[in-house]
Amino acid sequence: MRSCVYHMRSMLRSLMALKKILVVDDDPDVRLSLHVRLKINNYDVILAGDGAASIAEARKHMPDLIILDLGLPAGDGFSVLERLKASDSLSIIPVIIVTGRTRVPNRDWALKAGAIAFLSLIRHEFGERVDFSSVGWEMGDRDPLN
Repeated sequence: MRSCVYHMRSMLRSLMALKKILVVDDDPDVRLSLHVRLKINNYDVILAGDGAASIAEARKHMPDLIILDLGLPAGDGFSVLERLKASDSLSIIPVIIVTGRTRVPNRDWALKAGAIAFLSLIRHEFGERVDFSSVGWEMGDRDPLN
């Protein structure tokens, strides 16, 4: 998880004006870990555990950034991203995908749909997290500062 947070911190530094971040993940351990790391770095953190709550929290708080998992109950991350980008008020919020899904079509789709980055957490075939040292991120064609 440290490597993941290191890459996220590096990305967040490039988005200097960020103050409020919405973390959307159905795994309470991931939410807690990101919450703690972001709070330590002086970000206001809002948490959501499913797709429906993520849209509601985004509308309520208008965060400066959304960190979004793809595998969510009550509306997966793909549908959440589509809904965010279809909304006039929410479409301006940058979205970083953080997920255990590693397939290139997932990354390509997310970046084409409007995510500014795709961070893939490597998972063992049985679903256990085993190697966070190989976590990396890829920027899409969009410049997150513009």
